Amino acid sequence: MIVRERPGMFRLFLIWRGSILPRVLPEMLVTTAIAVALTGLESWRPGLLPEMPSAPYALLGLAFSIFLGFRNSACYDRWWEARKQWGQLVVEQRSFARDSIVLGVDVRRRLLRRGLAFVHALSAQLRGHDAAASARPWLDAAEADALVGSRNPADALLRRQGEELAAALREGRIDAIVYRGLCDRLQSMSGVQAACERIRHTPLPFAYTLLLHRTAHLFCFLLPLGIVHAAGWATPVLTAVVAYTFFGLDALGDQLEEPFGTLENDLPLDAIARVIEIDVREAMGERDLPPPLRPQNFLLT
Repeated sequence: MIVRERPGMFRLFLIWRGSILPRVLPEMLVTTAIAVALTGLESWRPGLLPEMPSAPYALLGLAFSIFLGFRNSACYDRWWEARKQWGQLVVEQRSFARDSIVLGVDVRRRLLRRGLAFVHALSAQLRGHDAAASARPWLDAAEADALVGSRNPADALLRRQGEELAAALREGRIDAIVYRGLCDRLQSMSGVQAACERIRHTPLPFAYTLLLHRTAHLFCFLLPLGIVHAAGWATPVLTAVVAYTFFGLDALGDQLEEPFGTLENDLPLDAIARVIEIDVREAMGERDLPPPLRPQNFLLT
C-alpha cells in the first residue's frame, strides 16, 4: 500500500511512485500513436477521414463512465471489507491475549504463539504462499510438521486452539464461563478467515470485467475519429488524457478487486501481522520486540 504525504500542485504531475501511470503507459502510448497517425493523415489530406458526429461519443463516454464507476465502487468495497476484517483480527488477537491471562503461563504462551501462527498462515494462504512454512516459526517442531499435510493450515490451527481449551475445561483448569469467552474469540477469528476467503475466492463476474476492458479500448481507439476535425493537432493530447483516465481507472479496479495481493495498492498484510505480533508478544511479557514495518520508498508491504 502506498503511504505518502499529499502532494502539492506542482509535485502532483511529477509523482511516479504510487501512480497507476506505469501500469497503463503502454496502452496510452498505443492510443496516442493512433491519434497522431490519424491527425497526420487528416492534416496531410483534409477530408480523407470521415467526419464523425460527436453525440455518439458523448453518450458512449457517459454510459461507460457510469459503468466504470460502478465497477470501481464494487472493487473498493471489496478492498475496504478486507481491511475491516484484518482490523477485526487485530481486535480479536489483542482480546484473546487479554482474556487468556487466567490460564497457566505455559498454556497461555503456547496459545498466543499459535494465534500468531494463525495470523501468518492466514496471510500466506490469502496470497497463495506456503502457509505451513509461514506458521512454523511460532510452533514447536511436532506441531509444525503435523501442519504440513493440512489442506487449510489456518483453520487447523484454530481447531488445535479449541482442542487445547476443551482439554483445559475437562481437567478443571478453567470454568465454563472462561471457556465460552475464549471460544467466542476463536469463533470471531474463524469468521474473519471465512470473510477473507469469500473475498479471495469470489471475484467480480469475468464477463462484466471483460465488457469494460473491451469498451475502454474501443472508445479510446475510436475517439480520434470523433474529435480530429474539431481539435486538430490537439487530438493526441486529448486522447492521451482520456486514455489515462479510463485505462487508469480500469487498472486500479483490477488491483483493488484482489486486495490480498502484493501490488502497490493492495493491503499491507505483513505490516498488520507485525502490529499483532508486537501487541501479543508484549502481552506475554517479552521485551525483544520487533519494530513496526515502515514504508520503503513510500511502499508499505
